[in-house]
Amino acid sequence: MTKADIVAKISDKKGLEKGDVQAVVEAFMEEVKMSLETGDNVYLRGFGSFIIKTRAEKTGRNISKNTTIKIPAHNIPAFKPAKVFVEAIKTNTEVAV
Repeated sequence: MTKADIVAKISDKKGLEKGDVQAVVEAFMEEVKMSLETGDNVYLRGFGSFIIKTRAEKTGRNISKNTTIKIPAHNIPAFKPAKVFVEAIKTNTEVAV
């Protein structure tokens, strides 16, 4: 599902203009991004949390040059689903084989 699909579904379900819904969805995504950039996690009860994870420094390999490189510690954004959300997925979807 893409952002356009989400906008279309919300627009159809709520009877709102697609342009208005798209503006709200984009504003929501921008606020989540800005919060994470400033170091604040975003918690949405019943859905999940957008959090910042810290990756430790590690040693990697450049296979083409056969050398080792040092990958510095860095932060990455992550999503942790709420328990209610995880349970709903477990019970309502089939296992893909």
